Amino acid sequence: MKITTVYTRKGDEGQTSLIGGQRVSKASIRLESYGTVDELSAHIGLLAAQLPDGHEKDVIVRIQNHLFNIGANLATDQEVTALHASAILPDNAVQELEKEIDDIIAELPDIQGFILPGGTCQAAQAHVCRTVCRRAERCIVELAKTTKVSPEVQQYVNRLSDYFFVLAKKMNFLAGRSEKIWENACK
Repeated sequence: MKITTVYTRKGDEGQTSLIGGQRVSKASIRLESYGTVDELSAHIGLLAAQLPDGHEKDVIVRIQNHLFNIGANLATDQEVTALHASAILPDNAVQELEKEIDDIIAELPDIQGFILPGGTCQAAQAHVCRTVCRRAERCIVELAKTTKVSPEVQQYVNRLSDYFFVLAKKMNFLAGRSEKIWENACK
């Protein structure tokens, strides 16, 4: 697909088009959902820019591609327009993510408590990805109350925040950084 212009002027009044042509408010929960998924992809891109070539970077690029599928899925009113193939996650996407999580957990020491986000820049960015992912998930759950959302989209985004949690732990572990455990001041 070749893009010849970035602006259309059609959204200047606060409306935009979904895939299929329906016009909706830019303040709608649907736009908030796929806009937050787009924001997550940008944060993931920042994390990827800090990583050397290798397995983690390959996984992250695959995740970004899946997020584009999810964005297309959420930008389609499935009650009006059939999903295009580009809006569907691969059948094994959730299972692949679960395997990545399990593989990382197998490399790490046990979790000793609630972890404060931080450590290396890479780990801190993975925590940002985790929290933006959680926000995207909340938006998608809200959208699913009023319109059809593919169940695998919700499953994938739910697992994805877990992936970024264990990835942050792995990055700190490999760098020899001990994690800060939450000290409950109310004890």
